[in-house]
Amino acid sequence: MRKLIQLAKSILNNNLQLNKMDQLLIVTDSELMNIAEYFYQAGVEMGNETLLTKMITRSKSGEEPPTVVGEAMKSSDVVLCITKHSLTHTKARKQASLSGARIATMPGITLDMLQEGAILANYKEVEKLTYEYCELLDKGEQVTIIKEHTSLSFSIKGRKGIPSTGVFYERGDSGNLPSGESYIAPIEESANGKIMIDGSISGIGILNEAIVLTIKNGRLIEASGAKGKHLLELLGEGKGRTIAELGIGTNRSARLTGNVLEDEKVAGTVHIAFGSNKSFGGKTEAGVHIDCVIKEPKLYIDGKEIRTG
Repeated sequence: MRKLIQLAKSILNNNLQLNKMDQLLIVTDSELMNIAEYFYQAGVEMGNETLLTKMITRSKSGEEPPTVVGEAMKSSDVVLCITKHSLTHTKARKQASLSGARIATMPGITLDMLQEGAILANYKEVEKLTYEYCELLDKGEQVTIIKEHTSLSFSIKGRKGIPSTGVFYERGDSGNLPSGESYIAPIEESANGKIMIDGSISGIGILNEAIVLTIKNGRLIEASGAKGKHLLELLGEGKGRTIAELGIGTNRSARLTGNVLEDEKVAGTVHIAFGSNKSFGGKTEAGVHIDCVIKEPKLYIDGKEIRTG
């Protein structure tokens, strides 16, 4: 237990630069209360005003927390979201960031992930690589992803790349922890083609058999296999099936584990997501956000192949 509390202190110091005057809020649920307790104890021992709030487990990533939790997030200096499903792409997170809170979201974090893999990365290296990819995304207009016999193309013209570096120094900084990705919201209706998903899917886990997604005018219209059917069920019949994100993994210590919090950070992977993206420059609010990880695809921006990994 002491080792995990010390590790939590290290994360609060190094990744969130918690100072003595910061008020720390930890948002959790019944699924991850045990891990949240280590961070609560770490905050208390560091002498910070520390609040631990437990809510009913959300049913899917992107679902809003209760209003009272959102208000508490806006009133805090540093927020850790240690929950089963992600609060990253929620209005509550965005509003708290706009209020100046530094926010790390840790959806589905496990004890193993606290001690191995992505969390132990050289975050200076992660930061450098992340900003390099964001620069390419900022300048780019057209993206094509090729995986074996499948190809998906879409526009990113006018959209801004978002760095998720895993270090949160400034007011309003936010992202996953552990982290390491550069991501952007595609022009929603511009996406067309088929793409093979062979890594993992949030809420589903590692894929033992690849699935093929068919996207027309920005909407997911078909997904092969049993896991594909499950994905469609998670997304629902409405706006959840709209393409939401392109992400590039930038963490060379990350592993493919079946937990998308780490999976989408693996250097050499690319992921696409469906559902909400209004919190990072898109226009969709769907109450769901599901990531799909592709291992070692070919990625082109404006016709130029971009090396990943």
